[in-house]
Amino acid sequence: MFSKSKINDPGQKQAETDSATPPASTSAPASPKPAEYKPAPPKAKPPASVLSADLHVTGNMKTTGDIQVEGTVEGDIRAHLLTIGETATIKGEVIADDVVVNGRIVGRVRGLKVRLTSTARVEGDIIHKTIAIESGAHFEGSVQRQDDPLNPSSKSAPAGKANPAA
Repeated sequence: MFSKSKINDPGQKQAETDSATPPASTSAPASPKPAEYKPAPPKAKPPASVLSADLHVTGNMKTTGDIQVEGTVEGDIRAHLLTIGETATIKGEVIADDVVVNGRIVGRVRGLKVRLTSTARVEGDIIHKTIAIESGAHFEGSVQRQDDPLNPSSKSAPAGKANPAA
C-alpha cells in the first residue's frame, strides 16, 4: 500500500510516514480509484456496425450489438437493433429486439418492436410484440403478435399446450 502512495505523491508520503497516520491516509485515496474504473467501461456502448451501400454480403450475420444495413444481404441477420436503410435489400430472415425498416426485406421479420417507415417494402411474415406501420409502406404477408417473437419455439409452445388439453 505504501509503495503505491509513494509513487503517486512521494513528497507528501514521506512526510506522512514520519507521522503515525499513514494507514488512514492511504485507505482514503484507495477507495476513489476503483470508482474511477467502474463507470467508464460498462457505460460505453459500441457504435452500430454499418454495411455500406456498395457492400454485398452472402451469409448469415449474428451480433448482440446494433447493425445498420445500407447494402445487400443474402442470408439471415440477428442483432439487438437492426436498421434497414432505404437503399438496402435483405433476402432472408431478420431477428432483432428492435427492427426499423426503411428499405426492402424479402423474408420473415421477428422483433419485439418492428417499425415500417413510409419507404419500407416487406415481402414476408412479421412476428412481433409491437408494430408500427407508417402510411406509404408496402407490405405483403401476415402479421402475428407474440409475447416472445424472438424464439421460433414460442409459436409451437401454445400448440403443445393445446394438444394435452384436447
